[in-house]
Amino acid sequence: MKSLRFISAEAFVSNAEFARKSLGGVAHNLFPLLFKASYLLEQGEVLHDLVENWPLVDLNMGKLLGTTADYQEDLSHRTCLVCLENCLTGLRDYVLNCPSPYTKRLKVVDLTGIKDVEVQFCECKKTMGRWARTQLLSKLCLELLVYPQQTQCNPGTFEISIDVLIDLFVTERNYELVAQALLKKCHCPLKICCVAFRSDSLALQKFFYIIKLTDPSLLRKLEIVHNVRLEMQHLEMLLNSIHFPHLMSLTLPARTFNVQRFTATDEEMLANIGEKMGEMTQLTELSVPFSILTGRIHKLLSPLKTPLKMLDVSNCSLNHADMAYLANSFHANHLEALDLSGHNIPDLYPLTFFKLLSHSSAVLRSLTLEDCNIQDTHVNMLILGLSPCQKLQEFRFLGNPLSSRALKRLFTFLCELPRLENVEFPVPRDCYPAGITYPIDDASLCRFDHQKYESVAEELNLILLQANREDVKASTPLFGSYDAAVQETNNELGTYLIKSFKETLEKFTRLDAMS
Repeated sequence: MKSLRFISAEAFVSNAEFARKSLGGVAHNLFPLLFKASYLLEQGEVLHDLVENWPLVDLNMGKLLGTTADYQEDLSHRTCLVCLENCLTGLRDYVLNCPSPYTKRLKVVDLTGIKDVEVQFCECKKTMGRWARTQLLSKLCLELLVYPQQTQCNPGTFEISIDVLIDLFVTERNYELVAQALLKKCHCPLKICCVAFRSDSLALQKFFYIIKLTDPSLLRKLEIVHNVRLEMQHLEMLLNSIHFPHLMSLTLPARTFNVQRFTATDEEMLANIGEKMGEMTQLTELSVPFSILTGRIHKLLSPLKTPLKMLDVSNCSLNHADMAYLANSFHANHLEALDLSGHNIPDLYPLTFFKLLSHSSAVLRSLTLEDCNIQDTHVNMLILGLSPCQKLQEFRFLGNPLSSRALKRLFTFLCELPRLENVEFPVPRDCYPAGITYPIDDASLCRFDHQKYESVAEELNLILLQANREDVKASTPLFGSYDAAVQETNNELGTYLIKSFKETLEKFTRLDAMS
């Protein structure tokens, strides 16, 4: 619901020309109100001028767009291109168009509260994702350095110093621009302060160079994903050479670890990595999907001084000893998000898994069990294990061979979990041709009876509806959950994959020629 103040603010900014002319007479404490009203109405020019003339010490996008007393709706998930572009160019012009630096109060701009989501509600339907925000801010910083050389500029301009907190996203395509902006940061009025760093489709040498430029002591989150060829020896080099005192979240690319080819030296290396991670006293989130860690999970996790709240060990080939360690570790009672996808839980370690689930049930919010060979005969056991998880908000179990009948039984139970918001369920086994084998390969994934699936999905939603659980979103994203970062850079990701494939083929060709 909108307050009278917010309705008045909307009326004021809806006439962009009038609003821009009148900003000089607006009380400073009304700028946050006008900012949110302008963002809601996508009044880009007004947003630009509000930022250009910002009279306050800080500009925190998350707080400005989040729930406020005047308007409860959270707009921080609207990554509207028109709005964000004008905000950032307004920030540049704040630095340039100032009669005197002493009239400026702005010290901190926080862009980290912006959330990238799948469905956009802005009218322009064009988004500015994390990669694009990284690109534009870097470009504007470099423009500010070049500007004095091209025009006469107030010498006091460069006495301005504004910390801009941002979650950087660097790939091969924007690497040079971002590296230059970070390298020249000390000379620029806008100081890029990297709070979270994501790297994808980037040569390892470039990653090592740019991560040092970010000021690792400030990093809270580090994501090294997909096409960064980081192996265990490289990770040891990284942790030996760079200290991450405030890191809270770490994501590593597939096959960073592979114990199948371990030597005695590798065992020492893994132990050293565990010790180095133990020095990160704020680390509470760890994601190591598609690493082979059979029988070694304790070496990686036991040195940690702080219990993990999020753990992704999907497709890590964990054995009974690994699961027993997890179930009995001090992490178990603190896990809020757990991903054990790709493990044959019912056959390998059902009792140990349910022990782990029991220990984490008081705090568990998100559970992912994709491709875990959960069948109809396991549903009652699964319900028993999930019953104590009363805080569960997300449950993902795609890729399991469950019939439509079993799914209906499971959905009837899921209605009883009071905080559940999101369920990702598999295409029922009876929708596929007889003889289908699990896990289903990508080529066969879409070869099911779509009409029958729609009928079953309708029945499952009816179960939710009859239990007054319209608040629960149930879906079947065949190729996995939405990832905003992957979506934004999928063209580059595809190009990089093709390039990597060609390089591999060329190596094999050279080897054949040599032999």
